[in-house]
Amino acid sequence: MAIGTKGSLAAGVLAALGASACCAGPLIFLLLGIGGGWASNLIAFEPYSPYLTALTVVFLGAAFYNLYLRRRACAPGDACAADRVLRNQRILFWLVAAPVVLLLTFPLYAPLFY
Repeated sequence: MAIGTKGSLAAGVLAALGASACCAGPLIFLLLGIGGGWASNLIAFEPYSPYLTALTVVFLGAAFYNLYLRRRACAPGDACAADRVLRNQRILFWLVAAPVVLLLTFPLYAPLFY
């Protein structure tokens, strides 16, 4: 069973959140005004970061493939046959992919915030 574009995007976002929980999590909580020593426990996610990063790349790649490379089989009159629907899906993909890439690369520029 193939994962659709929406499923790929959702899975990519969740994997990116898991991959960056060790680094971006405490900073996000701090910016929201939530503090405490318990935030340092998020470092426990660090060993899983490479695996979750790889999952994120796979899921975003699957969404990109579904939107740009795969031929669509739609009957005339279906919603997927409309160019507007495909354009909106591509816009949503880039609106999701940009923050996900920022989360994945957070460890590279995290020292600027700490």
